[in-house]
Amino acid sequence: MIEVKNLRKTFHLKSGDVTALDGVSFSIEDGTVYGIAGYSGAGKSSLVRCLNLLEIPDEGTITIGEYEGIEARGGEVYYQGKKMTARQQNQMRRGIGMIFQHFNLLERSTVFDNIAYPLKYTGRSREEIRRRVLELLDLVDLREKVDVFPSQLSGGQKQRVAIARALAANPKILLSDEATSALDPDATESILNLLRDLNRKLGITIVIITHEMAVIKTIADRMAVMEGGKIVEEGTVYDIFSDPQAPITRKFIASSSPLGKIDKLIAENSSLTQVKKGEILAKLIFQKDCVGEHILTTMAQRYGVNLNIILANVEYLHGNPLGGTIGILSGDAKSIEAGIRFLEENHVRTEVLKDGRVD
Repeated sequence: MIEVKNLRKTFHLKSGDVTALDGVSFSIEDGTVYGIAGYSGAGKSSLVRCLNLLEIPDEGTITIGEYEGIEARGGEVYYQGKKMTARQQNQMRRGIGMIFQHFNLLERSTVFDNIAYPLKYTGRSREEIRRRVLELLDLVDLREKVDVFPSQLSGGQKQRVAIARALAANPKILLSDEATSALDPDATESILNLLRDLNRKLGITIVIITHEMAVIKTIADRMAVMEGGKIVEEGTVYDIFSDPQAPITRKFIASSSPLGKIDKLIAENSSLTQVKKGEILAKLIFQKDCVGEHILTTMAQRYGVNLNIILANVEYLHGNPLGGTIGILSGDAKSIEAGIRFLEENHVRTEVLKDGRVD
């Protein structure tokens, strides 16, 4: 279990104070994959570094793994009523693995030695370390690279080594800070599949920090969106993608969906988005309980409303379909109103983008 309450962190710079975290609160269930999205400067990297106390929060409480109720006050951390020692902090971190955007591998060490490094001072014998490293290499499918150096690996392979190293001490929690941002699309897909597989096999809790909504859509169970050091939206991935509330969330989702092209088309005053008097340009979002139903056909037949489709998309989020259509609805005013009510009654969320019914 990870639980954060009222976490605050301000950096005091020569140019002025910067509030990175402004009262952040959330919780993550064991064994889940949790995504935290935000643009640069939103505070997400500061948040993940506070989770393992690489950054000390100014105030707030953190429960992470078996360490319940770590409290920050005045830039110091306390555990069980006493100031938390460096030894206690290091012990806590042993239960938390972390992977980074730029891998942080030891370039002059082999793959074997990179993975073995966290195990050197744990009291294990050389044979125990060897067995554990080979076990981890099998887990990340890199057994044949055991004796090569990082310079001989692709970006995706380097990140696999970094993941194996992060798992060396059998952590129950894995923090990923933009771990796929430096990778090409194929390597990104491979790493995300590996992380999801590790989550299922090991039951490990994974926290993904990213500015790419496609990453969260692929792997996360629940998610939060950060802006200005605050969480502005939180919930299941499906609920947020199907009905985003915060403007920043809508912007994020539009950037990862083919339907997001409509904003550019409208801004360019494209002929595809022109509506005649009485028509409306609308976005229709079909959620899991109505995707695949003949709702548009029924609306047309029952109410005499025609739909000229401009963009359409259907995808699956964790096995549940989410569909969207953007098009121009035409017909008489009463028919369009009745058609929209019919759509809403059948769980099709309707957003009017341009309205030709008003002057």
